[in-house]
Amino acid sequence: MKESEIIKALFEELISSNYHIFPLKGKVNVTDNHGVYIIYSEKNEVLHVGNTPSGKKGLNQRLYNHISCTGVFYEKYLKPNKINMRGIHKFKYLEVDDIRQRALLEAYSAGKLCPLHFGTGAKKSK
Repeated sequence: MKESEIIKALFEELISSNYHIFPLKGKVNVTDNHGVYIIYSEKNEVLHVGNTPSGKKGLNQRLYNHISCTGVFYEKYLKPNKINMRGIHKFKYLEVDDIRQRALLEAYSAGKLCPLHFGTGAKKSK
């Protein structure tokens, strides 16, 4: 199977996976493994697509970062829009061991879904 076909198959698996609602309190508890995730609004709008490039706690840690007021997604999108994701917003995820496949799946998913927040890496002008 060609790599592009593998990424497309992983995307289909990701978008057909189950929704999980962010917990009202405490940490996210889905998996310590690495992967790719999609965050949705209460209206099923795609807010953000991300992956776990590193970290001991994998998806649990990365998703928790988004609800604990840290990171670029919080600073650039959630905070300015006064969004609290706990108990309301949901996410899907797919465990992906291979770091290259994670990066490609994140890029492919973002391109297909066009999330409302997309980090461009551009620095804010002073």
